[in-house]
Amino acid sequence: MLLASTLFLITLIFVIWQPKGLQIGTTAIIGAVVALILGVVSFDDVITVTNIVWDATLAFIGIIILSMVLDQIGFFEWAALKMARLSRGNGNLLFIYILLLGALVAAFFANDGAALILTPILLAKMKHLNMKPLAIFAFLMAGGFIGDSASNPLVISNLTNIVTAGYFDIGFWEYAKTMFLPNLLSILASLTVLWIYFRKDIPKHLDIENLATPESVIKNQTMFKLSWWFLGLLMMGYFIGDYFNLPVSLFALGGALVFLAIATHYKATNPIMTIKTAPWQVVWFSIGLYVVVYGLKNAGLTSYLAVMISDLQEMGHATAVIGTGFLAAGLSSIMNNMPTIMIMDIAIDEAGHHALAYANILGSNLGPKMTPIGSLATLLWLHVLAQKGVKIGWGEYMKVGLVITPPVLLIALLGLV
Repeated sequence: MLLASTLFLITLIFVIWQPKGLQIGTTAIIGAVVALILGVVSFDDVITVTNIVWDATLAFIGIIILSMVLDQIGFFEWAALKMARLSRGNGNLLFIYILLLGALVAAFFANDGAALILTPILLAKMKHLNMKPLAIFAFLMAGGFIGDSASNPLVISNLTNIVTAGYFDIGFWEYAKTMFLPNLLSILASLTVLWIYFRKDIPKHLDIENLATPESVIKNQTMFKLSWWFLGLLMMGYFIGDYFNLPVSLFALGGALVFLAIATHYKATNPIMTIKTAPWQVVWFSIGLYVVVYGLKNAGLTSYLAVMISDLQEMGHATAVIGTGFLAAGLSSIMNNMPTIMIMDIAIDEAGHHALAYANILGSNLGPKMTPIGSLATLLWLHVLAQKGVKIGWGEYMKVGLVITPPVLLIALLGLV
């Protein structure tokens, strides 16, 4: 256990630190290779891990490619400007509308998509509106929070969702039906808690007349119109795939490549650059880090957690749901939600309480917001902001995250009780 824990900790430190020239995927693969050499895991474990995560990682790549093409068309900028116009310059309404937009983007394009694509657009618009630093901080923190707290409704909304749905063989419709109420409660709680926390920093009125019109930012009218039909068909594809028990990645990645081909035909994108700039490092990150985490499983960590989960179950269903959710949240906040979701999935499986997988998802999606290292989406979000000259310190981040996360998570978990 000591060897496996030390190796995991060192790998995680390098993933978060990201030394110059060493990307997250490369770091995770190095950790996996070292785990193999030291005997912490076997080649059979690597095959097992690959079988668990391949569908999730390929689906994630597909979702990001689709998001990138839509961004190049001007889809997300159009949506952001549309929300600004609907607010009519009312700061509080704009705050709510931007959060609702973030929730929609997270639902259909994953929380990482919201972090990578929506954040730069919103930051540019806020600077254009001459918002004060405290107001910009409020909108950015709230937008970053909703990206994770609203990433629960569909299997495709978060990498953790895809991993868990695949592990427990949860269908697309079954998942959506079960998580509808918890996600709705999570969004409502997020809106309420975030507004209460930041209400003094939200400007009462903003001059939106200087903003561009939504229609003016659309770079390809034909693709913009086609995108609505395509997204509708893609959603139907997910449900059809569920009926025939087909992998999510077949539609997420397959659909993204078809959309990329259509966009190329209409000269709306550069396919080579789009594929080249897709986050392929996430594939190596998922496989590599999960291999390292599997070493913790071999060392007995999941068995220990399985006992804790069984003890919670004996106290009643409500206690088990809330306890499992907060256990996953605590682990996610200190060791990242990617390894947490896998460790907890295995533990829940060992305990034989598969219904608690949904509580694990909520805990792993919301819990990470307590610390900057909690989720890949947050790390990407902070990286994007740093590139734009906005630096948010750990203390500054945790001061907000530790206050607003627990009540939102509790309310979301009550939707499963």
